[in-house]
Amino acid sequence: MFLGITNTPRDYAWGSVTAIPELLGRTVTGAPQAELWLGAHPGSPSVVVNPATVGGADTLLDWIGAEPETALGAGRTGLPFLLKVLAAAAPLSLQAHPTPEQAREGYEREDAAGIALDDPARNYKDPFPKPELVVALSDRFEALSGFRPVAETLADVDVLDQDTGRLGALMVHLQHGLEDTVRWLETADPSALAIVQAAGDLAATLDDALATPNTATVRDLARSYPGDPGVVVSLLMHRVTLSAGQAMYLPAGNIHAYLDGLGIELMAPSDNVLRGGLTPKHVDVPELLRVLDFTAYPAPLLEPEHLAPGVDRFAPADVGYALIRVTGGGRPTGPAAGGVAPLVGPSIAVCTEGAVTLVGATSATLLRRGEACFITPDEGDVTVEADGSPDLTSAVFIATGA
Repeated sequence: MFLGITNTPRDYAWGSVTAIPELLGRTVTGAPQAELWLGAHPGSPSVVVNPATVGGADTLLDWIGAEPETALGAGRTGLPFLLKVLAAAAPLSLQAHPTPEQAREGYEREDAAGIALDDPARNYKDPFPKPELVVALSDRFEALSGFRPVAETLADVDVLDQDTGRLGALMVHLQHGLEDTVRWLETADPSALAIVQAAGDLAATLDDALATPNTATVRDLARSYPGDPGVVVSLLMHRVTLSAGQAMYLPAGNIHAYLDGLGIELMAPSDNVLRGGLTPKHVDVPELLRVLDFTAYPAPLLEPEHLAPGVDRFAPADVGYALIRVTGGGRPTGPAAGGVAPLVGPSIAVCTEGAVTLVGATSATLLRRGEACFITPDEGDVTVEADGSPDLTSAVFIATGA
């Protein structure tokens, strides 16, 4: 079965006013539209377009609860993913997500402490991890992700300092390593707050010709979040610029913050976020420090597996989900041309460009730009056929199991 689904975008303050409506062909309301959730997460379950086809169930969550074997297949208890369209026009919070063990322990600990699930001070809304990947749809998708080698940060600190000596304490802490530096900054020691102020002041006066991506980030963040330790923590992180079609993966413990851009995001179905700054929301520094991975890794770019011409699969190891992208011109793309999406279990598709026909084992459906559907396991692998004239292009993203 191909079941049409939709949802109302989340109006978080950092969201773009225009990006999601323009992508989905909807009306611009003037309010920020940050995330469109496609899945069965209770925080914002997808709405069924035609409830009569599934016994009157209004949401995907309701239908899965009523007919789990039909919706998910035998032996499955829930969707292993949550698919989102994300549009950032301002920085998201500096954050990280827990491992499975940390999520379970944190959830049980906060339950035992009697912290309500809807309490803004609650960190763990469920006992699950939240590894996630994002594929850029906009020409540029800007983010901070993961710690970089200390030597790279020191080079930028030197540029930012401008021989004033005002950032000397930061340089000393960096010599003791990333963990020491982050703990010092995040615990808001007076000397650390003085460095945050100094870094913002210096960035504001730095000649554009001398600025690097990270020092420019300090300048921008200091304008929006003056005095926030995250302004200087950003110097320790990779500044990542994704072009349209590129992806990155954010595992447990990865410190990150999206800055600007439109993308397709796929994650485990969790809402566990440990924040460390750049936000008016609840910040829990001790809990963030407990889950952070302080290892310096290369920028976490994720290369797809090219299954066939126009068919790419983004599949981080051991997360239980994968994202398949099928693109093409305005001609049918049958099996010989590489238009087959290999699906595992229940799946969700969203069309982001043109129009496509999805053909499964028992039925078919047409998806136009901005439309989405849930795919039951009995459809098996799905053939994607592009609809339209030869000069049109099409693109569909399909979230599935792994």
